[in-house]
Amino acid sequence: MSHAIEARRLLRARRHAALATISKRLNGYPFASAAAFMLDHDAHPVMLLSRLAEHTKNIAADERASLMVHDPGPEAQSGARLTLAGPCRRIAECAQVAPRYLRLFPNAAELLELDFDFYRITPVAVRYIGGFGSIHWLQADALCPPQGSIHDIEAGVIEHMNTEHGSALRAYCRHFNAIDPGELAMVGLDCDGIDVRADGELLRFNFPGPVHDASSVRTALAALAQESRT
Repeated sequence: MSHAIEARRLLRARRHAALATISKRLNGYPFASAAAFMLDHDAHPVMLLSRLAEHTKNIAADERASLMVHDPGPEAQSGARLTLAGPCRRIAECAQVAPRYLRLFPNAAELLELDFDFYRITPVAVRYIGGFGSIHWLQADALCPPQGSIHDIEAGVIEHMNTEHGSALRAYCRHFNAIDPGELAMVGLDCDGIDVRADGELLRFNFPGPVHDASSVRTALAALAQESRT
């Protein structure tokens, strides 16, 4: 597996990050805060930010920002981590990202009625550390998923899996996470895998390799089901 795919999978597996902006109040000092995020289908981080938040005011004055995620563990410096840098800009048409975001963060629906807007970071550079001695600067376009139609088929695949293949989703949870949830629903599909909400917890299931269309999605889901039966 390439370092770029490893880096993209790390981003997909995390839901919260440290967001660093350039402080307007503190005359250019870096300002770090916490932010929930998802990746869109171009593998760009998307956040829902309040207009009153300090980081949003900073972005309005200087759009340069960075996002840092890491694997959970007792020692942060021994695990995988990633810093992504690029301009952070408000998304004018929230319909582009709102349905996917709300499937992953359903409690955010009430925020859309308040002073919150969607923002996207377009990467210009990525620093990925896969572990001790595995340190890489990646070109921004290295994170780009393969060309395909995943965006167009995501909602339909989710509905089909939840309606017709709940037993397969449950098998994934049993095999990969050793749980048998009461409430279960697939909520996300991308080129690298699927997101499933099990008893309120978001679980990530990676495909064996990147997919790009309906046929390769079916093959990847079947491979997960086959592995779940072993």
